[in-house]
Order: sequence, then structure tokens, then C-alpha cells
Amino acid sequence: MRIRIVDAFTDRPFAGNPAGVLLLDAGGFPADRWMQQVAAELNLSETAFAHPLSAVEGGADWALRWFTPVTEVGLCGHATLATAHVLRTTGAARAGAVRFHTRAGVLPALSHGDGTTTLDFPAAPLTAAEPPDGLAAALGARPLTVLDTGPDCGDLLVELPDEAAVRALAPDFAALARVSRRGVIATAAAAKPDSGYDFVSRGFFPAVGIDEDPVTGSAHTALAPFWAGRLGRGTLTGLQASSRGGLVATRVSGARVLLTGAAVTVVDGELHAVP
Repeated sequence: MRIRIVDAFTDRPFAGNPAGVLLLDAGGFPADRWMQQVAAELNLSETAFAHPLSAVEGGADWALRWFTPVTEVGLCGHATLATAHVLRTTGAARAGAVRFHTRAGVLPALSHGDGTTTLDFPAAPLTAAEPPDGLAAALGARPLTVLDTGPDCGDLLVELPDEAAVRALAPDFAALARVSRRGVIATAAAAKPDSGYDFVSRGFFPAVGIDEDPVTGSAHTALAPFWAGRLGRGTLTGLQASSRGGLVATRVSGARVLLTGAAVTVVDGELHAVP
């Protein structure tokens, strides 16, 4: 069975966010336990499993699931981008759009001639939230604003005073896991208007086995509408300021968010421990 590792939201190896991608035969997913074991073995923030649908189901032609090293998640951007990249580069799916059937609904992915892919995701329903007890201490900073991102993501979006504060964060991950459902997304406006991005973020998800995620596509379903409202523009670029770093081009379109990025395959090998 072929297994690939793809760096997503970057155009060069060893940057962006790596995801494992396994394309399965038609007929359904293997046992959950096996998929979780593969994800744990790879020990990446997400491993994606996809199989073609014998007939279009609800407008989708591929089924897709995502696993962290410790659990399945309901929505993942970078592993969806990585899967679309593998489908395009291997010819496993027709050129152009592919539609994934997922726990978060049908998610279209459109490949472009320049090698980038645009994901069409539901916008996170942002609601004001009271900071949980211990959040500021666990994060190491006092948020200006705290928002809940809804059930699909299950994160807290916290605004900090400036870009420097986001970059300087050194959270207590054990404490952070106790005060969040899935994770915490810290964000601030870009320090300089000519920096090539409009806002910065970092994503911490210790509750699902990921202390800091290099680039979190799903987080941008909340970041894009939040900053579109603040900056008065629907089209923005976010920089996730992790040690690897990655850029996510975003556009708010009604109740949807379009996320565009590049990807590059860095490993193409054989998985011998087949189900």
C-alpha cells in the first residue's frame, strides 16, 4: 500500500504542515483501530485516509477521514489539501475539482494550473466566550478577545495585542489541554502592512496530541471571517508563525471560507503493515 507524506501550505519541502496520505481501494474504510495505529506510527499532526466512492454520494466522489496520533478529528484543512495534491499528482482523480465526503459535510477542493489548491470549507460560527479559568496562565498571555469556533473545530480563538505577543508565546501545554476542547488559536494583526500577510496565528492542540500545529487550515475557517470583519476585506492572507511556518490565502464567501495553498510531496513509500 502506497503511503505519502506531503508538506501542505508551502511550496518547498520541510516547511508548512506535513500530513500522511493513504489512498485506499473502493469499498469502505478499514478498521478504525488500524487507521489510528498508522497515524500513531507516522506521528504527524494528521494522517488522511481516502477511498473512491463507487457512486457519487451526496455530491461527493471520495470519502475522507483524518486522524491525529491519538484520535480522529472532525475537520482538517492541511491533510485535505495534501490529499487533493496526491490525487492530482498521481492522476487518481480527474483534473480540476474533487469533492470529499467527510464528517464535516461535502468539502470541494479545486486544483489550479499553478499547483495550488483551493479548499471550500464551512465558515466557523464565531460566538463570544468567557475565558476558561486558567487560560491566561496556561497560554502565557492575557487575551483581548476570546471566541468559540463552534462544534466542527471546537477551538478557542484568542486575540492578542500584537504580532510580537503571538510569536513570543510559550504555553504550558499540559495546562492548556485542561482548559480547551480541541485547541487554542492565538492571533493578531500583522505588524507591518507590507509584510505579505494580513494576520498571524499559532495553533495549540495538546488535547488531541498536538502541542503546536505547524499550519492549521481548519483554524482559518475562524480566522478568515474574524479578520475580514476587523479589516473590512474578504480576501486576506494569514501567516501561521510556527517554526516551520506557512501561508494560507483566504476568501470569505457567505457562509463558506475558501482556503488556498500549495503542497509538495516529500515521501512516497510502501506501507507493509496492511489491514
